[in-house]
Amino acid sequence: MAEEEKSLNFIEHIIEDDLKANYSKDDLRFRFPPEPNGYLHIGHASSICLNFGLGLRYDAPVNLRFDDTNPAKEEKEYVDAIKEDIKWLGFDWDSERYASDYFQELYDWAVELIKSGMAYVDSQTSDEIAAQKGTPTEPGENSPYRNRSVEENLKLFEDMKNGKYGEGEHVLRAKIDMASPNMLMRDPVMYRVLHKAHHRTNTDWCIYPMYDWTHGESDYIEQVSHSLCTLEFLPHRELYDWFLDQLVSKGKLRPKQREFARRNLSHTVVSKRKLLQLVEGNVVSGWDDPRMPTISGLRRRGYTPESIRNFADTIGIAKRDNVVDVSLLEFHVREHLNKIAPRVMAVLNPLKIVITNYEEGKEEWLEAENNPEDEKAGTRKVPFSRELYIEKEDFREQANRKFFRLKLGGEVRLKNGYIIKAESCTKDEDGNVIEVQCTYDPKSKSGSGTEESLRKVKGTLHWVSISHAFEAEVRLYDRLFTDATPDGHKDKDFMDFVNPDSLEKVTGYLEPSLKNAKPGDRFQFQRLGYFNVDLDSTSENLVFNRTVTLRDTWAKIEQKS
Repeated sequence: MAEEEKSLNFIEHIIEDDLKANYSKDDLRFRFPPEPNGYLHIGHASSICLNFGLGLRYDAPVNLRFDDTNPAKEEKEYVDAIKEDIKWLGFDWDSERYASDYFQELYDWAVELIKSGMAYVDSQTSDEIAAQKGTPTEPGENSPYRNRSVEENLKLFEDMKNGKYGEGEHVLRAKIDMASPNMLMRDPVMYRVLHKAHHRTNTDWCIYPMYDWTHGESDYIEQVSHSLCTLEFLPHRELYDWFLDQLVSKGKLRPKQREFARRNLSHTVVSKRKLLQLVEGNVVSGWDDPRMPTISGLRRRGYTPESIRNFADTIGIAKRDNVVDVSLLEFHVREHLNKIAPRVMAVLNPLKIVITNYEEGKEEWLEAENNPEDEKAGTRKVPFSRELYIEKEDFREQANRKFFRLKLGGEVRLKNGYIIKAESCTKDEDGNVIEVQCTYDPKSKSGSGTEESLRKVKGTLHWVSISHAFEAEVRLYDRLFTDATPDGHKDKDFMDFVNPDSLEKVTGYLEPSLKNAKPGDRFQFQRLGYFNVDLDSTSENLVFNRTVTLRDTWAKIEQKS
């Protein structure tokens, strides 16, 4: 039992304590409450895994609630994308809810607050309201409209609802304490006038509730037991509780807000505003660009749901904000893809090899293992012929003893094939090697069991048969920012750190088994990295995205710098 207790995070300890005190297991209900004003990103993934993970742990329902209170920024496109992302991550919700479902109930409650003297209509401008709120060390001043009569407030509020006023003319504020040390308690705005069509209610409403008023009351309506937010909402908890104090009735569960730390990711930004700036500035191709930290971007790049869930589980839940190195996320996708991705051969920077003692016109099909990590993955046939491509960087005319690839007079094994020896090379007029002439040992075929096949050579190269290979577009994605904290510099804009080499497009030459690959299929290009088929692919023209390299190449770069 002691070991089990140690494994609990602090949120789970809170829930366990509540169950021991006055909660029953049937009281537990959680929610994930995204605002539909952008695509979900890797930071949201941690919150999704936390809330839905608690639902699974305690066999409790989890609502998906869209906090859709700002029609100026919200769209159905975002709603649909969010639902797709959550399902792709492997979770399902008990009930799909919207804050807009509660607009009438929230309005009616606001009317009750006005009648009880706890809310009033303020006719100051937003700048005037901000100025009279004071500072963290100095109290604010009461609005000149704070003592309007209940009757006047009710009439003004109804006229606001009925569209009789323009945006910014009036707001409804809670009447709390303009001297409170918590500035959020200094008569916060509850409603503002917005003449915008809502993605669900269209033009039914001309006033929209503010987040702080909506959130806790929505939790109360849904009887959410634990409302889990990131740390920036800690100062909001006092206001969350104040609003509930005005409404909670006996016999109904009172929601409890608790906060956990946001996990920021190095070499990226997760602010929706900044992500939108990247999209609108055409730095990336869209919200699902494979360089984006959005869940849809990670999915398109080739990440697996399991790798993201494992990442979220590894970083856990904490009480302090910190930056998690993106290499940890890359480690988890490598670890999972290593188990499930078929091994194939592709050459991205080709150099022609001619095996001079191999019969012209001859071809043979060699046995190749699909995945040594998966016994059930089986094997496939790959074609071998006289003329092959290898990677240019796998050949040097002369090299020291630590270079275990092909060099003149040296031997290497071709993966699944034969041992070859470089005899000579041909250069163009600029001195670049354009072809290497080799000989092969006919008895050294991999798996043949001959004495020659068991001979050890230090280098093994991937390759493709030129006459059988097909061309495909290969997109080599890298980190979008060169700096670990691109938005952490006071004197520089995060855009200053955009990596100019975050995308390179090359023509790859692929073994023929890949011709029938479909969008979303994942592979390990041997010795090169993990790749998946992009949505831009057609049956005639395949496009592959590099998900991640086989090793963390950035670690070496940062070590040097």
